[in-house]
Amino acid sequence: MESVSAGMLAALVGGLGGLVLGLAARLGDFCTLGALESAAWGGDQRRLRLWGIVLGVAILATQFGAAAGGIDLGATIYHALAWNPFASVIGGLMFGYGMALAGNCGFGALVRFGGGDLRAMVVVVVMGIFGFMALSGPLAPLRQWLFPQPEASGPQGILHDLAGLGLPDWALVLGLGLSCIGLGLIHPALRQSPRMIGWGGAAGLAVAWCFFGTSLLADRSLGAVAVEGPSFTAPIGRTLLYLMTSTAGGIGFSVGSVAGVMAGAAIGSGIRGLFRWEACEDPRELGRLVGGAALMGIGGVIAMGCSVGQGVAGVAALAWSGPVTLAAIVAGALVGLHHLISGFDPR
Repeated sequence: MESVSAGMLAALVGGLGGLVLGLAARLGDFCTLGALESAAWGGDQRRLRLWGIVLGVAILATQFGAAAGGIDLGATIYHALAWNPFASVIGGLMFGYGMALAGNCGFGALVRFGGGDLRAMVVVVVMGIFGFMALSGPLAPLRQWLFPQPEASGPQGILHDLAGLGLPDWALVLGLGLSCIGLGLIHPALRQSPRMIGWGGAAGLAVAWCFFGTSLLADRSLGAVAVEGPSFTAPIGRTLLYLMTSTAGGIGFSVGSVAGVMAGAAIGSGIRGLFRWEACEDPRELGRLVGGAALMGIGGVIAMGCSVGQGVAGVAALAWSGPVTLAAIVAGALVGLHHLISGFDPR
């Protein structure tokens, strides 16, 4: 293994985590927008309640892994950078509204692309381009001016701020994690779907695995590998760059996680007989997808993560940016879905 580069090892870590997440999406129906649609307009809360399982398992596995010394959460963007509430709210709202227009978040688009949906390919490419425009392209100076994100001057996060309650960290973690799981399992319809519960737990463990694997590699590579969890905004852009410039290097966790999600989605689609080629029906739909993807790319970079990157990984790290960004994404998506259902043309 000494002949394998640190970047390749990081890609393998991301690939395994992404593979499980892709399978969880196809075999366990884990999806952000789908959960909101089915709960708000379909009368079915199972996919929404599934989020409780995913978040609860992710919190417990990640936090107890950190307590055991296997995960260095302090080195992640969630704790190393000072939290900017305005970035979480504004970026989250942009991402959520764009998600409604595009019909999927970045993670969901990768899953659909892996199942043969060529419309999702458009979302993935446009989102990756606009994400990098805001990250390091022509929009970067404006983003940095409006939403500065300096290094944190000291400990921060939910556990740190709740320390005044006088409870030990392990009790707070246990309470938060089990509360999330309880909110999921209290729903009778979800309890009757062990397949969804199992894959929800697997998705939560996949997030903790990514934190653990990159923490191990960061330690052994002397910081050459960053500690990170799965996220699908900037990593999509990094994957596009790698596909175009692979001879110059660039393999890493991001590339592996994106490829892993697509592979898991393809396998899961094949198992369930869901793989089929699909394309846009008309130019109006294509325009909506492009506009939504652009909003997600910019909003996801502003918020430093997407519905998975902040909504799951950020929550698992118990950073305030996680639940706040997730709430903003949900609000933006509900507004966008309402506009689409009412016939409002956002273009």
